[in-house]
Amino acid sequence: MAELNCRFCSNELEHTFVNLGMSPIANDMLKSEHLNCMEPFYPLHVYVCEKCFLVQLPEHQSPTEIFSDYTYFSSYSESWLNHAKKYVQLMMDRFLFGKDSLVVELASNDGYLLQYFKEKGVPVLGVEPAENVAKVAIEKSIPTIAKFFGTETARSLVSDNKKADLIIGNNVLAHVPDINDFVAGIKVLLATEGVITVEFPHLVKLMELNQFDTIYHEHFSYLSLTIVKNIFQHHGLKVFDVQQLKTHGGSLRVFATHVDNETCSVSNSVTSLLETEAKDGYTNLAHYTGYQDKVNSTKRHLLEFLIREKEQGKSIVAYGAPAKGNTLLNYCGIRSDFIDYTVDKSPHKQGKYLPGTHLPVHHPDMIFETQPDYILILPWNLRKEIAGQLEGIRQWQGQFIVPIPRLEIF
Repeated sequence: MAELNCRFCSNELEHTFVNLGMSPIANDMLKSEHLNCMEPFYPLHVYVCEKCFLVQLPEHQSPTEIFSDYTYFSSYSESWLNHAKKYVQLMMDRFLFGKDSLVVELASNDGYLLQYFKEKGVPVLGVEPAENVAKVAIEKSIPTIAKFFGTETARSLVSDNKKADLIIGNNVLAHVPDINDFVAGIKVLLATEGVITVEFPHLVKLMELNQFDTIYHEHFSYLSLTIVKNIFQHHGLKVFDVQQLKTHGGSLRVFATHVDNETCSVSNSVTSLLETEAKDGYTNLAHYTGYQDKVNSTKRHLLEFLIREKEQGKSIVAYGAPAKGNTLLNYCGIRSDFIDYTVDKSPHKQGKYLPGTHLPVHHPDMIFETQPDYILILPWNLRKEIAGQLEGIRQWQGQFIVPIPRLEIF
């Protein structure tokens, strides 16, 4: 086997964090004509670097292939839109952006967030690698360029007299295989007193709440505040504030700027969380061992429940077609022998099939037509939103299943 090296410090990777076996690309939805074709599976074997403690998945498929025809559109989640709207108001109140500012979002998707800055008269620019998604943003009059972000794109923008007063990276830092080039690009694009905010699922929550299904090929890195602070510092940027969020099962919003920007002093929240991570073992290799046993136990409990209920003739369907759901289903070997179908609000997913398991994706109305006994909620981070939408299943005594962090029936 070829030597694997850490994407941040280049140290050789030798230590397993968790191995979820072979799995297809989580967002590679299938059309009916492709169901009988060969489908590529790649290892979901995650390592931890003994030198810098970056938890990471080796690059098995390039970002160009993963994002060539992307099926995730942020605007189909009401809770995520509300999150974006609150974020924009927070940034406006705290940093007083106006008509002379420039807000740049990296991996801006369909303009779900930048639209709220634009409504307030703040100039915006989206950088989105998936052309089909960027096209939707442009159709909504959100200026967007369809490119991957890094130092080359940053220099191109600067040469076009663009310097960002705010750079936003929501759930993108984990998605870039060359994390050094990405952060170096942020440094190039950021104005002298500019601010960066990045949001990402917190590795601490992944481990504490057993969120192993958030591991998939699109996520190259699994991040703590400690490793993000070190990566930013390596590229001349300082983390000056951090907020702990409930999104995606527990995320961090990290604020950063140039190291010599004296207008932003490091807050106690940063110091406190760094100390907590160190105390809890996130700078100790031994802390990362044993996670595999926790994951295996979750798989066994879910399969035991599904087997028992199917033996009793119960019908089970799923809600959602998220990437995390595809990791869960493929790792556990859950296919049409357990689940009849899944549903999703996004018309971009309806009529297609989940990768690996080949479960058909229908409109949510299908649930009320077939009246299943159980609904397995795959995007468990949206459980309240989904349970509210499907409150009508109580008419036939339908129940919900949530598999993470532990099996729950309600």
